[in-house]
Amino acid sequence: MEMTEKTDTVLEQEPNKDYVQMKGTSETPEVMLDKVNGAIKFSGRSLPEDAKSFYNPIKEWLSQYAQNPKKGTHAIFAYEYFNTASSKMILEMLDILKQVESKDDQLKIDWYYLEDDEDMLEAGEDFAEIADLKFEFISYE
Repeated sequence: MEMTEKTDTVLEQEPNKDYVQMKGTSETPEVMLDKVNGAIKFSGRSLPEDAKSFYNPIKEWLSQYAQNPKKGTHAIFAYEYFNTASSKMILEMLDILKQVESKDDQLKIDWYYLEDDEDMLEAGEDFAEIADLKFEFISYE
């Protein structure tokens, strides 16, 4: 957790940093933000004690990125689990990706879910509908 807090601080100070990698913990997802290659990835579990504090620097980075996104931006959401507070933050990040889509018609969003996890598939379908974004749904074992 200490490492994540340290990374958050760096991210808050430099929201336009080209590359950010945050290791996942039992409560926070692994996050990779790569401006140069147009790659965004969230994976693992998301149940931070304070979802806003965790996600706000990420949302700031995404907002900066949305101003001048790379053509063919690829966002991957591979959550195993997220709590209600995280789902609100995910939706806010998708709203920012909607801004990316307005400048990058090649935006690709992949939503990964465990093969037998109907709830995670449905969550992705709901997010896609609410955010009015096209998702590719990919199951894995």
